[in-house]
Amino acid sequence: MPRILAQDQMEDEDRRLPDHGSSVTTPVPDNAINSSLINGERESTSRESLQSLTACEGQMLNSCYRTPSSDTLLPSENETLEINTNMKEEPTEEISKQDQPVETKETDEQKRHKIASELLQTEKAYVSRLDLLDGVFYSRLLEEANRGSFPAEVINKIFSNISSINAFHSKFLLPELEKRMQEWTTTPRIGDILQKLAPFLKMYGEYVKNFDNAMELVKTWTERSPQFKFIIQDIQKEKVCGNLTLQHHMLEPVQRIPRYEMLLKDYLRKLPQDSLDWKDAEKSLEIISTAASHSNSAIRKMENLKKLLEIYEMLGEEEDIVNPSNELIKEGQILKLAARNTSAQERYLFLFNNMLLYCVPKFSLVGSKFSVRTRVGIDGMKIIETHNEEYPHTFQVSGKERTLELQASSEQDKEEWIKALQNTIEAFQQRNETFRNAIAKEYEDMPVEVSNAELGKRAPRWIRDNEVTMCMKCKEPFNALTRRRHHCRACGHVVCWKCSDYKAHLEYDGNKLNKVCKDCYHVIIGCTDSEEKKKKGILEIESAEVSGNSVICSFLQYMEKSKPWQKAWCVIPKQEALVLYMYGAPQDVKALATIPLLGYTVDDTPRSADLPHSFKLTQSKSVHSFAADNEELKQKWLKVIHLAVKGETPECQNELQVNLEEQTESSKTCEC
Repeated sequence: MPRILAQDQMEDEDRRLPDHGSSVTTPVPDNAINSSLINGERESTSRESLQSLTACEGQMLNSCYRTPSSDTLLPSENETLEINTNMKEEPTEEISKQDQPVETKETDEQKRHKIASELLQTEKAYVSRLDLLDGVFYSRLLEEANRGSFPAEVINKIFSNISSINAFHSKFLLPELEKRMQEWTTTPRIGDILQKLAPFLKMYGEYVKNFDNAMELVKTWTERSPQFKFIIQDIQKEKVCGNLTLQHHMLEPVQRIPRYEMLLKDYLRKLPQDSLDWKDAEKSLEIISTAASHSNSAIRKMENLKKLLEIYEMLGEEEDIVNPSNELIKEGQILKLAARNTSAQERYLFLFNNMLLYCVPKFSLVGSKFSVRTRVGIDGMKIIETHNEEYPHTFQVSGKERTLELQASSEQDKEEWIKALQNTIEAFQQRNETFRNAIAKEYEDMPVEVSNAELGKRAPRWIRDNEVTMCMKCKEPFNALTRRRHHCRACGHVVCWKCSDYKAHLEYDGNKLNKVCKDCYHVIIGCTDSEEKKKKGILEIESAEVSGNSVICSFLQYMEKSKPWQKAWCVIPKQEALVLYMYGAPQDVKALATIPLLGYTVDDTPRSADLPHSFKLTQSKSVHSFAADNEELKQKWLKVIHLAVKGETPECQNELQVNLEEQTESSKTCEC
């Protein structure tokens, strides 16, 4: 009797269970299939769905064996075991039967259709990004440039031929793909479309080639122009940007070509060699692969540039390291042995292909993480393995600027640092040797240099711009913005602006003043370095010289008359507390301008058209506008300038620590 009751109860529970077969045939939503295809999951979706359904069935079957209530008559242990065995066997057989149709593999034809669908869907998303770059970022910045806020030429250089790329994809490639997918049942192929349009992808060469320069221009003008920065940040806040930066969106055209290559390779693997589409697909892959190699190189450079930007921020945005020619080799913590007592001090190293930054960690939650103590050039650097019984794993880095005795955390860490440093030195020497050999080989029969006796008397042969990558005097690499190429009119060498900031009368040019390099200047004028230093003008005082002994110094936005705002490093030296020096950067060797503050009128009430935290200095027709990053910094500057315009100077730098609370209270009292 108990057995009969238990079986009846099980049968009732079985009737309430859903049919096992229905779970297998449940349709999967289209959007789920599409999302799995885009993520490259394809066949895994159906198997995962089946596993989850099987698990659910197992849970429902187990619920049949739970006690429904305390009054139910329960079978004995043997009877229960027999019932469980029978019940478990039936669903297992059913599930195994239902598994069979799901395990049916997709045909190659179905897979090719999915690849074509993925190509179309990603192309639609890509065109929308091109519209964002071309129709929003490019258009708005160019519109503002035409108002005179910044040069329109800069905007055109940043976005290169993005308009042509956008037109090609939106008007040709995307419509062709959409039409083909509608006709897929009669024309199941994409190779012919790509083969016909692949040659147009060569236009990406110009965009990729310009990419490094574009990134540098974006960075430079974001710092230099508040209007440029505002427009970019304003667009980036829009929903269509997806919380991504302009630089991120500009990378998408570079990444798109490798995406075509990947999809086309996958398509060819699923395509029979006797297919009508085989030759077209193979030929288009060949063209696209060539373009992809250039894009991959640009992607690697972009990743390196991102890393340089991160380090730039970690160093407090004071070191000029964000340059496509710079490459990070190695970084890490290390100990430095003091010269006198050999105590170990915690330090951090950044090794680049042309320099080693020796840094001191900063213990702050915000802002910069490291302070650069020394920049040691790779040129002339030597690595010496040292042995110290008290301090193991030590080695010495000897450079022109400084010699450091360092201690690694382990023998392996020491070997890795020594190997990285030696490899970097060898690579640097090899690049320089290649450069020298190339010059010597091309001009072995030509006099490259004019003799000292003929300097200024005979016109030199100019070295071509594309024959050098670095200044022929200081060996610093050239770039499009901060270190451009100049020619010395006396010797014909290609030099940077720092090494060509001299003028001398040249006999061969009718004794007219011409731009010459430092070495030629000394030969022609007949003065030594020490004599030349004595003749330095007020603008030629180095920024580092005055910044290290100043009353106050910081970056400020500066505007003169109706010119655009630009960022300047401003300094009031202790020795000349009545003069404001303005430099392009903290390490510049020459000031852009100076302002004798005595007699100027200070206007610290910004108008609606001015930047926040701004103030003006006016005297007769001269008007100089400044803007600080915050109100606290503005008040510090005003404290010093108010004294300077009256001919007064602070007794010491400690007087700069202005009590802002008292100043705020007094200003409120005046307003009342």
